[in-house]
Amino acid sequence: MPQNFSELAHAAKTAQVDAAGLESALRRHLRGEVRFDAGSRALYATDGSNYRQVPIGVVLPRDADDVVAAITLAREFSAPILCRGGGTSLAGQCCNVAVVLDFSKYMAEILEVDPARRVARVQPGVILDHLRNAAEKHHLTFAPDPASHDRCTLGGMIGNNSCGVHSIMAGKTDDNVEELEILTYDGLRMKVGETSDQEL
Repeated sequence: MPQNFSELAHAAKTAQVDAAGLESALRRHLRGEVRFDAGSRALYATDGSNYRQVPIGVVLPRDADDVVAAITLAREFSAPILCRGGGTSLAGQCCNVAVVLDFSKYMAEILEVDPARRVARVQPGVILDHLRNAAEKHHLTFAPDPASHDRCTLGGMIGNNSCGVHSIMAGKTDDNVEELEILTYDGLRMKVGETSDQEL
């Protein structure tokens, strides 16, 4: 088993993925940042846990088109993907030998807060406290409040179904999500939400 970062990085490099070819393709097709250097990979090898998994590379998509392109190229190169928010997971959820998509830099906008409907539309990289501050202007909040509320992102919270002490009052993250726009690894893009028996 690898004992240090160099050995871990070598193990990731020798995976069955043409990392150099994938990096080159990503740089040609994305507007966002593509980071396959050793330093960036080391930064993304950990989260709030003790786990270490050196990623193949890191992508910071600028928009949804970048996400589609990154996943398309990862699929073409048979590279796994892993979406990451604030890196606050305590059980290694955002560490893997994969292409890490970090939404926290460019895809971190609150698109809308609708106080009448008590709904907000956000991008996955929005930090929880930023949403809560925007909602509080309308005397609203987002109930789940993990201890990392000042740095965790909504995308990460959805992935982990985050809770917190106030989730007893208003539910976990999945209890507070109306609709998601998702993209599957095979390229299917759709909106999902509550479905009635008739719709099924």
